[in-house]
Amino acid sequence: MSRYENSFQTWLRLRRRIRHPAAFAMTVAFTLMALLFLPKTSSAAEPNVANPNTIRPNVLLICVDDLKPVAGCYGDAVAQTPNMDMLAKRGVLFESAYCNQAVCSPSRNALMTGLRPQTLGIYDLPTHFRLAAPDAVTVAAYFRQHGYETHGMGKILHTGHGNTEDEASWSVPHWRPKAPQYQLTESTSDKRDSKNGPRGTATESADVDDDAYGDGQIALEAVQRIDHAAATSDQPFFIAVGFLKPHLPFVAPKKYWDLYDPAKLPMPQVLEPPKDAPSYAPQFGGELRGYSDMPQQGPISPEDTRRLIHGYYAATSYTDAQIGKLMKALDEKGLAKNTIIVLWGDHGWHLGDHGMWCKHTNYEQAARIPLIVASPGCAVGKNTKSLVETVDLYPTLCELAALPVPAGLDGTSFATILKSPETRTRESVIHVYPRGGRLGRAIRTDRYRMVEWKAPGASSDTAEYELYDYQTDPLETVNIAASQSDVLHKLQDILANHPEAKPQITAKKSVGTKGNNKPQDRAAMFRKRDKDGDGVLSREEFLANQPDPDEAPKRFPRFDKNGDGSLSEVEFVTSGKETDGE
Repeated sequence: MSRYENSFQTWLRLRRRIRHPAAFAMTVAFTLMALLFLPKTSSAAEPNVANPNTIRPNVLLICVDDLKPVAGCYGDAVAQTPNMDMLAKRGVLFESAYCNQAVCSPSRNALMTGLRPQTLGIYDLPTHFRLAAPDAVTVAAYFRQHGYETHGMGKILHTGHGNTEDEASWSVPHWRPKAPQYQLTESTSDKRDSKNGPRGTATESADVDDDAYGDGQIALEAVQRIDHAAATSDQPFFIAVGFLKPHLPFVAPKKYWDLYDPAKLPMPQVLEPPKDAPSYAPQFGGELRGYSDMPQQGPISPEDTRRLIHGYYAATSYTDAQIGKLMKALDEKGLAKNTIIVLWGDHGWHLGDHGMWCKHTNYEQAARIPLIVASPGCAVGKNTKSLVETVDLYPTLCELAALPVPAGLDGTSFATILKSPETRTRESVIHVYPRGGRLGRAIRTDRYRMVEWKAPGASSDTAEYELYDYQTDPLETVNIAASQSDVLHKLQDILANHPEAKPQITAKKSVGTKGNNKPQDRAAMFRKRDKDGDGVLSREEFLANQPDPDEAPKRFPRFDKNGDGSLSEVEFVTSGKETDGE
């Protein structure tokens, strides 16, 4: 019996357990607990009683890790993504969809809870959303409470770094693939230690089958779940499938690498951070630099840049092929016409633009995401420029499934856009990213993006601002906040309508403390040392009045992660430790 058949048979046995008397009491108890935590809704409808005259739609939620809008349907002439393109022809493609924070865990919390990072006060990877919202009901759990059988496989919520899945969301235990990260011995022959453990190479092209890597296994498991759902159609399903690529490392079977001529791949046009942007706003690929064949400091070479971009496109095509397997299964089982299909990327990715790599910023390449929704009774083969956020998906899925929308969500349903793509449900979106004690809150409209940088709860008088005009400067080359005060004030007014952001919650004793147990304000220490006010510390400014003059010189090169001979505020505040997660 294959490992896929074994896992599926285990799931079937779990499902049959409720028919055994010994499990009956446990099942009743669990059901009562679920009802106890049912959220308030905006409708008086009985939540667990379906209208017998209504055929409830299934839901297939496809989550893709680190996928930016690199697809043929998004106008990328190089990308080989026939299955995403096919899905776009069946539904509505959102050209202006944005994540709520460009890093995995907060973005996925927003998807599942319908709450923004600044509402939860969670901007990091390790903190589980239930520490901030213990009674939250995820979108999967909500559908489960309304009679759906909910399945999760692959990466849905962020796990790792001390974080875990959410058992209450799933009717059966969440499923993960068992596949090695690499297939070639040379990829791991010279591992490099990083904050997240030893790392091999940033790319790999191995002549192997799809299921040698995790995403191929995830697709096979998902197909079996779809097949079973078709055979037992008495209960609608909510199946969430989380593909791992194109997250680093960029590994994919060789046949997907062979789809691309490296010489024809798009290379970054702008190699410098935006002019007049705060020094701490950009980042330069700390996550990438943990891999064994990447420079730990300094620029990424043109040769490595091309190889990395090749790897990203290959990994994207590999995942696209797995998406195709799910689409084929729905079609063959006759389920597609009654299934809401969502394709969602958790955030974008910098591929060398502005000299930046990975996500972890408020800039367009990190914040903009792919989003395609195909739903029964909605528009087909249409694009929309309407602005939407990740948190909007929760209420939208409820409305499409004719479920009452829970109260207290941050998002706004865009179901009307799916029926009439020319309509709008919001005039702006908001997303955030933290940097060294500050939080950047970004307002994005059709034309502009403003970012306010300050500590949560601090006065706006302490803020620094970025402003970009995408009509005149689509590549974000110049921060015009100082010269466009009228536009800046309008966007500040929009931001003022949002609640003040919560600080990061702490589940354990704060780090960076002295004997008096008071946290060090390293941002304030930086400003005190920055005697000339240029936003960076020279070696002399760093060493001045250090309490340990013999040891301090050893710290400077360790803090100076990009090797430019000075310390940015982020480098100083984080003591040179990488804070950008995965």
